[in-house]
Amino acid sequence: MFSSIVEVLGCACIIWGSVVFVVQGIGIYKIFRYYSSIPAPPVSPYLPKDQVPHVTIIRPAKGLEPGLYECLASVFHQSYPKDKLTIYFCVSSTQDAAYPVILKLLVDHPGFDARVFVETEDPYLHGDQGHIDNVGPNPKIRNLSRAYREAKGDIIWPLDCNVWVARDVAGRMVDKLCGYRPNGRRATPFKFVHQLPLVVDTVTSMSSSDAAGRTLLSGSAVTGGSDADSSVNVPSSIFSRSWAHGGGRLEEMFMATTHAKFYGAINTVGIAPCIVGKSNMFRKSHLDRVTDPAQNPLLTGRAATLPTGLDHFSLFMCEDHVIGDLLWRSSLPGFANHGLVWGDLAIQPMAGMSVPAYAARRVRWLRARKWTVLSATLVEHGVESLVCCFYVAFGLTSVPWFHHTLGIPRSWQALGYIWLVGVTLWMAVDRTVFRKLHAGQSIHVDDHTPLFARGTSRGGAEKRRFGEWFLAWLGREVLALPIWTWAVFLGATVDWRGKRFRVRSDMTVVAVDTDSEPDGQGGRLNGHSVASPRGKID
Repeated sequence: MFSSIVEVLGCACIIWGSVVFVVQGIGIYKIFRYYSSIPAPPVSPYLPKDQVPHVTIIRPAKGLEPGLYECLASVFHQSYPKDKLTIYFCVSSTQDAAYPVILKLLVDHPGFDARVFVETEDPYLHGDQGHIDNVGPNPKIRNLSRAYREAKGDIIWPLDCNVWVARDVAGRMVDKLCGYRPNGRRATPFKFVHQLPLVVDTVTSMSSSDAAGRTLLSGSAVTGGSDADSSVNVPSSIFSRSWAHGGGRLEEMFMATTHAKFYGAINTVGIAPCIVGKSNMFRKSHLDRVTDPAQNPLLTGRAATLPTGLDHFSLFMCEDHVIGDLLWRSSLPGFANHGLVWGDLAIQPMAGMSVPAYAARRVRWLRARKWTVLSATLVEHGVESLVCCFYVAFGLTSVPWFHHTLGIPRSWQALGYIWLVGVTLWMAVDRTVFRKLHAGQSIHVDDHTPLFARGTSRGGAEKRRFGEWFLAWLGREVLALPIWTWAVFLGATVDWRGKRFRVRSDMTVVAVDTDSEPDGQGGRLNGHSVASPRGKID
């Protein structure tokens, strides 16, 4: 009986491992196919003037992110016609550290339809006829709300402040969204398009204090020039430096290996929405339609009472996932669901993230989406190298067929050898994928391209030597299972914008702070209850 159970488990492990390998193979193939050269020039910027769609770019900003000036400035350097671009920057107040950087940007780039919106000056929230509760507590949506309401044209491009994009990205995003192809051909347009995100750690890569390192660590690099006299504090001790800034290296590793492979694969097979809210583009008319209960039968019960448009999502924590999921599930005839703009990267420079901060970030993400995509979250640990290779090794040494046919011993020693070989091969593949993405071969480099975005093949950030790369890879892989266990089974609270909340099984959240109490129907965030985005939105 026991041996039969072991054999069944072994077969399940082999099947699981095979699925993971196939999915990874799809993602790796796509990465090497599309990120080995610069994509073809976009079509939409060169259409007759009256046929070029107008795009409103909305960039919420908070604090001095690394490379803030360069990231924000990238939208001014797009090849898209400037008279077809509207650029809105959004901050919570004029006291935000990002505000003077944005003002400098507006001065440095005259001639654009660009302005800054300040949340505390929004009449809908703070005017005589407005109310602070007209929009829910989600700070990002509150930042974006006015810009969305005053958008020009139909196409909206929310773009995080800490992301840099190359010059042709706007055009290729529009091409994908609208179905424009060369020579006047048309493809099926999409409801929603997005980019593959990539993190570049600009602090932990500087293992020495040479001129390049000092330049990257200067205030002008980290804050975008708003405070050139400041600098990132890099401890001299290797251990202290790794602990204080190693989180950036772990995040960089995650985004360029496991995340990139599965992000590419899932968006290839298209079985479910898989997006990161760094750089997304959609139509305002579509979002207004799918959030209108009169036009969308998915909205029932409480969801039918929520505002339309972007404000509809201000009561949710994972607004990017909820927006993408609702567009995915809603019927919009003639449009494909989601489209990844292959070849273009949404590059985020990172500086000063500690190892505990990295762990907290991963825990927050896992807990926030645990009940949104429960099945995917529960098996997520099984796609990591150490666990997946153990599953495969267990299957190969437990199923009799492999022993009789291939002569594989049914012993723990054989299991250990197979696991070690599997992990080593996995690491070699990750090393190859990491180097491909960080080479930056698909990035159009010009005079406006900052150092962190040039890639290792174009004189950008230094190449990761194998020893330091291996330590980062091993650290991330070893931490993956403890972080997943901690997030999924050992707690239900998340820290969000300086406050702590408890995530319920229906995706409502309850503020742990003493000034917010449950309302009996769901959580409350500063007086707002938070609804569930799963299935039908009730």
